[in-house]
Amino acid sequence: MALESLPESQGALRAPGKVLMSLRVNGIAYDVAVEPRHMLVELLRDDLGLTGTKVGCNMGDCGACTVLLDGLPVFSCLVPALEVDGRDVTTIEGLAENGHLHPLQEAFVEVGAIQCGFCTPGMVLSSLALLRETPDPTDEDIRRALSGNLCRCTGYQKIFEAIREASKRASV
Repeated sequence: MALESLPESQGALRAPGKVLMSLRVNGIAYDVAVEPRHMLVELLRDDLGLTGTKVGCNMGDCGACTVLLDGLPVFSCLVPALEVDGRDVTTIEGLAENGHLHPLQEAFVEVGAIQCGFCTPGMVLSSLALLRETPDPTDEDIRRALSGNLCRCTGYQKIFEAIREASKRASV
């Protein structure tokens, strides 16, 4: 859709050089105009205000920007925003329901797997994708699922404990 055809109510999204696209983020439909060079992480943080997705290395090496794209973890700093046109994105903000943390988030808090918290959104979303595919993961499954996510604090033992604890809960 050309930007000129946008209704006046979306005037704030209009800008020269931008392309209109639609996506669903955390179950909410958005029509946004993005610069063709923008990456998904910029769309989420700058345009939609979802700052739970972190910008770490901006090269796909640290996993801080991990989100779920159609249910699968991706590094949002490496995904061109226009490639998510018509797709579903889940950010860390999309996990809590009715003011209650997701069981996986609760497990991270309960076992102390949060540490500084910068890597936590990416760790939680990568873990969620793992648990949806493998409800009772082995340590090797967890290691493989988190292989793209770096924690620069104290290590991964508490994160592994949180994932194991969450796997015991029925609704992950």
